[in-house]
Amino acid sequence: MAENTSRVAVVTGGSRGIGRAVVERLLADGYHVGYCFQTASDAAADIERLAEEHGVRVSATRVDVTDEAAVRAYLRQTEDTLGPIDVLVSNAGVIRDAPLLRMQAEDWNTVIETNLTGTYNVCRAAIFEFMKRGTGSIVTISSVTGVYGNAAQTNYAASKAGIIGFTKSLAKEVGRFGVRANVVAPGFIATDMTDSVSEAVRDRTVKKIPVGRLGTAQEVAEAVAFLASPRSSYITGHVLHVDGGIPD
Repeated sequence: MAENTSRVAVVTGGSRGIGRAVVERLLADGYHVGYCFQTASDAAADIERLAEEHGVRVSATRVDVTDEAAVRAYLRQTEDTLGPIDVLVSNAGVIRDAPLLRMQAEDWNTVIETNLTGTYNVCRAAIFEFMKRGTGSIVTISSVTGVYGNAAQTNYAASKAGIIGFTKSLAKEVGRFGVRANVVAPGFIATDMTDSVSEAVRDRTVKKIPVGRLGTAQEVAEAVAFLASPRSSYITGHVLHVDGGIPD
């Protein structure tokens, strides 16, 4: 049963992987959802059907989150279509892995601009309305790589660590206005991003995870939905690991 049929959520990077699972979970919770994407997938028709099943609305828009003006226009368009935004999930992200000695400046810049500057852009575009209305929940998607680091991912780790510092600081700024900001830090999750990892690397990683398996995008979405909702009304500035207990 939908828990709330009047609230509106925005999810960046919502067409596949963790983002798609978050969109589907929020629709099931009764949110109207606007999601954006940079690379299209086959999710749109399924998501439309799911929205109809739950009696809510959904909108999908191609947006480059590194473009601040485009992000602002997208949020205005979403509000015009669905209503005032209550929840913002900043999920859009990319990887460009390589050892630092072989990492090209383009790969560094692409990851930092998409993951970290993209988070800045969407939060910056939404925050004034949240503060003015005295309500709002922001959930940013980081990674345990941003906490522990990982070889050949200096760019990705830097961007995800930056998201954690950004969100913790934002939570301190806006808490007195009734706005919350939290982080979900997934571990090794089975998505299209991890499909490219070799079987040997995957096996070595699984052996390090106490629960003995990869996580699912749906399990991450459950954590996001909790932090987005009034069920977590006294939680802000928190980093919730969804990683199967993987050690440093």
